[in-house]
This record gives sequence, structure tokens and C-alpha cells, in this order.
Amino acid sequence: MPVVVATIKTKPGRREDVLAAFRRHAPAVHAEPGCLLYAVHAGEDRVTVVENWVDHASLDAHSAGPALEALGAEIAEALASPVDVAVLEPVPAGEPGKGRLPNT
Repeated sequence: MPVVVATIKTKPGRREDVLAAFRRHAPAVHAEPGCLLYAVHAGEDRVTVVENWVDHASLDAHSAGPALEALGAEIAEALASPVDVAVLEPVPAGEPGKGRLPNT
């Protein structure tokens, strides 16, 4: 089950605009087939999204889908740099309940 970590660095003063866009578009992503987790987190100058998908086909559909396209268009002007997207596979370590995302 692929895990995605996407980090978006925002221009000064634009973080709240990006968060508002995620609030608007997250429900559509949550409704996509295969979405197990799509969780938005914010730091001082960045927004990080942690995602978990049932399989690569679901992730591929999301990546080419209308929700992500609309979100990307809405936040494009607020980005300080290109979005850093890492597609990862879980590597369980330590205690089972703490060493991996619940659905991986």
C-alpha cells in the first residue's frame, strides 16, 4: 500500500490560502476509491500531506483525477517552490501499533 508524503513550501503570507484550498478539496479526495488516508499538516512555511492508498492504481487515478487538478490550479500561485512528492512503501519497525501507519 503506497504512502505519499507531499511537502508544499508556501510563499510568505500564503500558507492560510493553501490550507483553505486543502479544506475545500480534501472531501473530494477522501471520496476517491482507494483513499485510506489524506491528512493535511501545517508548519510555519509549509503544508505537508500524508496519504495512504489501497494500491498504486488508486494512487495513479488520484494523481490524474479532477480533485488534485483543481487543487493544484488553486494553489499554484502560492507556492515558493515545486511540490516535493515522495511515494514510499511502509517499512514496519518497532512496536506494531507505533511503527507503521494503521492501514499499511
